[in-house]
Amino acid sequence: REIMDKQKILLVNLSKGKTGEMNAKLLGLIIVAKLQMAAMSRADLPQDQRKDFYLYIDEFQNFLTDSIAVILSEARKYGLDLTIAHQYIGQLSKPNDTAIRDAIFGNVGTMAVLRVGAEDSEFLAKEFAPVFSAFDLTNVPAYTANLKLLIDGTSSRPFRIDLPLPAKGDNLLVDSIKRLSSLKYGRARELVEIEIADRARAVNEPPKEIIEQTM
Repeated sequence: REIMDKQKILLVNLSKGKTGEMNAKLLGLIIVAKLQMAAMSRADLPQDQRKDFYLYIDEFQNFLTDSIAVILSEARKYGLDLTIAHQYIGQLSKPNDTAIRDAIFGNVGTMAVLRVGAEDSEFLAKEFAPVFSAFDLTNVPAYTANLKLLIDGTSSRPFRIDLPLPAKGDNLLVDSIKRLSSLKYGRARELVEIEIADRARAVNEPPKEIIEQTM
């Protein structure tokens, strides 16, 4: 909640190579749920004071959870904005369960589609008919996208736009920002690990009355 309200940036590295596949998935699900809870707790703030917080989830298919459906349908009024990245639409469905996929497409107003595969084009063609067909969606030129806007609650006629290439970043500036952030908000890893060990020890220790009974 503090990160959201004070417009800080939280980066969470859940690389499967470093944390393991199951650990990465479990941590991701917990963090998404905690962010949703933090956003919902903003109900105690007037709506005009809820500063937007942007949540970006890469490899989204690894974190499919009911929290996502709630964020899509309810969290916008609490200032939580969601951007998700994945490879194809089929990843958004579990066996016999399309709730999350349906929540995503049911809440999306503006849609920009770059070149997609044949299966995805069949699904998306309904959104862009009658201007663009499934064939058009699979044959989009490089650096262009098909776009459908939501304007005043009404969908616009689909059209195609050119996408300018982003400017090159400054790696020296990136390193400086990392160092500044580490000095301002960081803590020594050794101290954090000691805290974690103390908490784990406190959780695993039996209650005092049990110790006394077993002595």
